[in-house]
Amino acid sequence: MASGVKPRVKVPKTAEAGEAITIKTLISHKMESGQRKDDDGNLIPRSIINRFTAEFNGENVIDVALEPAISTNPYFQFEAIVPESGEFTFKWYDDDGDIYEAKKKVSVS
Repeated sequence: MASGVKPRVKVPKTAEAGEAITIKTLISHKMESGQRKDDDGNLIPRSIINRFTAEFNGENVIDVALEPAISTNPYFQFEAIVPESGEFTFKWYDDDGDIYEAKKKVSVS
């Protein structure tokens, strides 16, 4: 994992079966567009999170392609329906091939 890149996820620990829950994610990442120049006039290479996915018990919930115009430290908030107890898996894909992952469990009553 690259230095300084840290995903954070907030998911309710419990929910009712079939309830839509709010999920919040944030990843600390500089998100360099590849269009800026350094002090010597050289282009700074592009380095962005180019994809974000979330799955619940192996089923796709969200899959987002990101472009260079996305802000530093991308934040996502979305809702997901939880039919049963299980685990969310969140993945952020970096241009350099790194994949950052976080997992959160939800108990359904």
